[in-house]
Amino acid sequence: MDGAAITLALDSIWVMLAAILVIAMQGGFALLEAGSTRMKNSGHVAGKQIISFAIASLGFWAIGFAITFGNGNSMFGSTGWFLSGGEESFSSLSWATIPIELKFLFQLAFVGVSLAIAWGGFAERGKLIVYFIFGIIFTMFIYPVIGHWVWGGGWLGSMGMQDFAGSTVVHLQGAVAALVATILLGPRIGKFNKDGSPNIIPGHNQVYTVLGGIILWIGWFGFNAGSTMAVGDGFFTYVALTTNLAAAAGAIAALITAKLLVGKADIPATVNGVLAALVAITAACAFVEPWAAVIIGAVSGSITFWTSIYFEKKGLDDPVYAFSVHGIAGVIGTVSTGFFASPRLVEITGIGQPGLFYGGGFEQLFVQVIGVLGAAAYVAVVSFVVLLILKKTIGFRVSAEEEMSRLDISEHGSYGYP
Repeated sequence: MDGAAITLALDSIWVMLAAILVIAMQGGFALLEAGSTRMKNSGHVAGKQIISFAIASLGFWAIGFAITFGNGNSMFGSTGWFLSGGEESFSSLSWATIPIELKFLFQLAFVGVSLAIAWGGFAERGKLIVYFIFGIIFTMFIYPVIGHWVWGGGWLGSMGMQDFAGSTVVHLQGAVAALVATILLGPRIGKFNKDGSPNIIPGHNQVYTVLGGIILWIGWFGFNAGSTMAVGDGFFTYVALTTNLAAAAGAIAALITAKLLVGKADIPATVNGVLAALVAITAACAFVEPWAAVIIGAVSGSITFWTSIYFEKKGLDDPVYAFSVHGIAGVIGTVSTGFFASPRLVEITGIGQPGLFYGGGFEQLFVQVIGVLGAAAYVAVVSFVVLLILKKTIGFRVSAEEEMSRLDISEHGSYGYP
């Protein structure tokens, strides 16, 4: 076996492992969300992760992957339906040498994460049928469009937008869809008093929440470092380093912020601090120095806790704080490269320009802001239209009786905890 064949084999093994790590994050989401919600809905909340990934697998294979990475124009791809046409149909991924089937599997894992984030806004009151309908539309026509704009040869990628592993493409998209669903569904019964003040609806199992957070932290090494799609130059190890430093800083910052704001060393807040930091560093992991990764992680972990309290006081019932953790942190992480992108790392990646703090001016910051606004606007508008139609036709919230009893029984006919 010659050197090129050995390199290809090693790259393929690494990306396959990375894809498995990212797919395993579905288990992390299942534990995190189930632990963060009530026992009576635990089976429903956890079980939807399997349904969600099954929907994503079929929808992305049939249509979504072609729109995201297929050859086309600046708005969407138009070749490679049902993964047809081979490598020639997906020139935007030609920089990676691994087989197209493996490229698909790795990118599918990202779609599954984004859809899992979106479901956070439906938690404890959304109908099961909506998971199927909205999940199909999100996988085929919402996520792929933004993916193409940034990664598939679209207009944002042409501008040099820096989003290495998806703070905007994956996390902000899911968070905006979750926010739209949260608003249209309205709060859970009993969440707010007549004067608008919120009541605490605690999750039933903090151990599940912590375990879910740890699984997600581990999975993120596949998420970010795996996005190099190669091992030969060793750059994946650098991406893993910045990813871990940011997560650690986010945990400590969130813990301190919780102690200062509410007087308690809140454990779920600490877990969300880790996740927020990971979300933020996802865009920046290949563009910033380690010290900047620590700053990005700490800022994201701290701000996420504050925004979760703020939005709740404003009447938003986001059961797992999906918009704060994945939306606000996604914006912070995406915009951060406009300040912190290092010239040496920009040269290595070949994407965009150095950040403001390195004398690069406002050019990259402008591109990052445009990317965030464009992606958020598209996802918000399409999600709103689709969910509003569902609300006006079949309805997408369970009845008050079903919500008060338990979704495990009403939607699935069995107890999560017999």
